[in-house]
Amino acid sequence: MSEIDIVIPESKSYSYPVITGEGLLEKAEDYIRRFTKANKFLVVTNETVYPLFKDRFKLSNSNFVILPDGEEYKTMDSINTIIDSAIENKLDRSCAIVALGGGVIGDMAGFAAAIYQRGIDFIQIPTTLLAQVDSSVGGKVAVNHKEGKNLIGNFYQPKLVISDIETLKTLDLRQFKTGLSEILKYAFIENSCGASEKFNFYDFLMNNKDKIYNKNSDILSKVIEISCELKSAVVNQDEKEKGLRAILNFGHTFAHSIEQVTEYKTYTHGEAVSIGMFRAFKFAFKHSLISEQYAQMCADLLKAYDLKFMPDNMLDSLKLVEAMKMDKKVQNGVIRLVMPKDGFKAEVVDNISESDILNFIKYI
Repeated sequence: MSEIDIVIPESKSYSYPVITGEGLLEKAEDYIRRFTKANKFLVVTNETVYPLFKDRFKLSNSNFVILPDGEEYKTMDSINTIIDSAIENKLDRSCAIVALGGGVIGDMAGFAAAIYQRGIDFIQIPTTLLAQVDSSVGGKVAVNHKEGKNLIGNFYQPKLVISDIETLKTLDLRQFKTGLSEILKYAFIENSCGASEKFNFYDFLMNNKDKIYNKNSDILSKVIEISCELKSAVVNQDEKEKGLRAILNFGHTFAHSIEQVTEYKTYTHGEAVSIGMFRAFKFAFKHSLISEQYAQMCADLLKAYDLKFMPDNMLDSLKLVEAMKMDKKVQNGVIRLVMPKDGFKAEVVDNISESDILNFIKYI
């Protein structure tokens, strides 16, 4: 078992643990009681997760709200369902909302907790690889709008994150690979994160692909731990994405536009991210931001993990650019992209014209 502390930079007196290990779901109540003073709970989950873990996850004085499964349900309608349940169960500020599920559930439960009675405690219990290495850590909570991904949300930190790697055994290959996309992202930005330890994550991932795909417990635990260490190094410096934290969106500006244009129904988030990262490497090389050798190295890692490079069908390039213009990094109408730099680094670039981006998407 490992424990990483997330320290909130704007309030040095507040931190919370990210606990990772095997068999934690059955012990979740012990950790929840240790790190919160809540006396009543609303557990937010979905129709897929609930039957898988209802017998393993027990929390006294709690009620469940079970939502439909899918990114297309990450909406204000679902938030209203959570709030209605919180009111029906008479939750007050001494209570807490618990997210049991993947990134969609975590984002919605956290946003509901942030706005209910102006904020009640929130606990993350991520059950997917994507959520364990990324969305459960750092306090970004949001829902989608038809005009863009995560446009309605807040920064709201949990009291605790409990990641039981045994839950990953329930994932099919597609969902497992969705999490791998976010893991590979950390390899490409490692040397910009500011972590106190050097992990050489690219080499680690290249050398342990088979063990990771076989869900070797020791290796998978290490991968999750490194990913969380790198993300926490960034969040500990920049909670609300005023600067450094934008690098965590590497590949995501392209990715979010693909998700929006396909109405969140065609690609998983990780599939869109892997396509987005590949586009970022191609774009950066075309504009002489990285060397050909480095671009090939990065593509080799994506190939090694058999991740998506291209959408299955041609997408409207104009619609993609319009979607990119709603990205949260846009400033004064200018699209800002997180671009790779040689040496497993990344930076935000804001001097590339919209026409350059459009022409690139048209002919990639």
